[in-house]
Amino acid sequence: MSNPLLDTSSLPRFMEISPEHVMPALTELIAAHRQKLDQLLMATPEPDFDSLVAPLEEMGHELARVWSPVSHLQGVLGSGAWRDAYNSALPLLTEHGTELAQNVPLQQAYAAVGKALDATAGPAKRSVVDQALRDFRLAGVDLPDAAKSRFRQIMQQLAATQAAFEHNVQDASDAWSLHIADEKELAGLAPQIIERAAAEARKRDRQGMLLTLDYPTYDAIMRQADNRRLREAMYRAWVTRGSEHGEHPQWDNSANIELILALRHEAAQLVGFRNYADYSLATKMAQSTAEVLEFLRELASRSRAAAEKELSNLSEFAGRTLAPWDIAYSLEKFKQKKHSISNEELRRYFPAQKTVAGLFKLAERLYGVRLEAQDNVARWHEDVRYYRVRDEAGALIGGFYTDLHARTGKRTGAWVDECVGRKNLNGQPTLPVGYLVCNFPPLDDRGRSLLTHDDVVTLFHEFGHMLHQLLTRVDYPSISGINGVPWDAVELPSQFMENFAWNFEVLEMCSGHVDSGKPLERELFDKLEGSRNVGAGLAMLRQLEFALFDFRLHAEYDLAKGSRVLQILAEVREEVSLLQPPDYNRMPHSFTHIFAGGYAAGYYSYKWAEVLAADAFGAFEEAGIFDQATAKRFRSEILEIGGSRDIMQAYIAFRGRKPKIDALLAHNGII
Repeated sequence: MSNPLLDTSSLPRFMEISPEHVMPALTELIAAHRQKLDQLLMATPEPDFDSLVAPLEEMGHELARVWSPVSHLQGVLGSGAWRDAYNSALPLLTEHGTELAQNVPLQQAYAAVGKALDATAGPAKRSVVDQALRDFRLAGVDLPDAAKSRFRQIMQQLAATQAAFEHNVQDASDAWSLHIADEKELAGLAPQIIERAAAEARKRDRQGMLLTLDYPTYDAIMRQADNRRLREAMYRAWVTRGSEHGEHPQWDNSANIELILALRHEAAQLVGFRNYADYSLATKMAQSTAEVLEFLRELASRSRAAAEKELSNLSEFAGRTLAPWDIAYSLEKFKQKKHSISNEELRRYFPAQKTVAGLFKLAERLYGVRLEAQDNVARWHEDVRYYRVRDEAGALIGGFYTDLHARTGKRTGAWVDECVGRKNLNGQPTLPVGYLVCNFPPLDDRGRSLLTHDDVVTLFHEFGHMLHQLLTRVDYPSISGINGVPWDAVELPSQFMENFAWNFEVLEMCSGHVDSGKPLERELFDKLEGSRNVGAGLAMLRQLEFALFDFRLHAEYDLAKGSRVLQILAEVREEVSLLQPPDYNRMPHSFTHIFAGGYAAGYYSYKWAEVLAADAFGAFEEAGIFDQATAKRFRSEILEIGGSRDIMQAYIAFRGRKPKIDALLAHNGII
């Protein structure tokens, strides 16, 4: 096969795929799918699930496999050519998706299949059809032709503008650097951070040290740097990325924000919703905007006293009124003073390779799966590893790539995405494969990357997503793994897994001192556990600030008034925040979760799912952290079901009741 992107018989051939393959592959495949769809609709006057829905599932799966490496590579390689290829392909892909979702004969065929399904069909088939019918409605299948056309135009503009938003943030981050001539200015920083800055300077033929805006460097400066002016400079660079106040205002996202919000609002109203927040909730657990706002405000109200006490204690400890660039630093010093522990001390116990190996042992102990490295797999970078996953009987059930270390051009943050979705429509199953991506410190000259405990928690979080993807038992791609799961429940498995990173037996498996190889000592763990909830109230309010801002922004949008982005942000901060940031703060301009990711009017999902996760972990605390019956029940009722069941009913089947908000507050030490 001449175009390697079209070869879906194996894992992506990363070393052979190039940007030039993207448009020809997608053009050819979409044309073939259009022809096949026409044939299906003509050949099946009385369609059933097997004659219509199953072939559509096959086509969706094939297109997703071709698009997956394109979307992935443009985010991890920092290649202008890959970005151009991605941006060129977005209109074609978006047009095709909307075209399918607005296809009236196809919608009518699905409706006929839905009516014909009887009780023996099973919940998975019913869910596939019901979710498809919902998506037809959300895409405006019943609209007049002119309105349909406008909806398609909006989807095209949105895809392009959201991509531009993300690229502006990436470009602004990559372009920024701060030259440090005197190492004394970096007092307090760990040696590996200073050496990395020196190496960055050498790479650019400069003397001294060069700080960049990759997250490991930013986080280290904010936590460790004694130089307050340096922390402020780093903070200012971080919170002005993609804005008119940044060093590179050519990547200002102000216009993109206005356009994104206007387009979302118009699209929502076209298909009968008051606003985009209501539109967003059509695919979530939460039933109304009032329910979401009440949930967030209850959490804020019940967390405020704890946060106020924390800030008071922290200010007294620091001996000054704290600015935003002082908080992480003061918290770190406070933990060192009160609990005799620091992130840098802990980092010595968590070489990335050892932590990953211990995490795999945990998965084996909980769920019986075995994870083993496979070297003869094409990769996109030398840091990438591939792992096969086998079940208790040794049968292969899937695999995943890891790309754990930060580098220039790579998208910031941590995420899991689908490479290949699980499918079994014809007796020949396709096994799930995923990408697990983080931005941990790059390997040093001895091939080591030392993780903070926060990094360990992040790794556990993303691995929870990966288990959700890999352990699915659903055969239909549109609802297997994470697909088809309400967005405010997607974070349940990931936030649930974070709790294991606070268990001594687990951390024993996941640690080995970089010099001695000895696992984390009980005394040090006790100090870590004692520091767990330091700053938890402040952290809670910070996340609630983001969630309320996002939700109000979409729920209250008024075309005549525009986004009012800074006004709404100021009102939210006045309502829930204890720290007021400087006027130049432009947090929204780099808020990729809501302006370029899948969390628009859905950032509340993190806290919503965190309630589920804390309550679910309570079952393990009650039965025993490694209790096999509890783990088996969590796997079968939550991890395996994809989008095939109502998630609240599935949760009740696992826990025996609905979740309680007090579980989250207790886990955070707030009550």
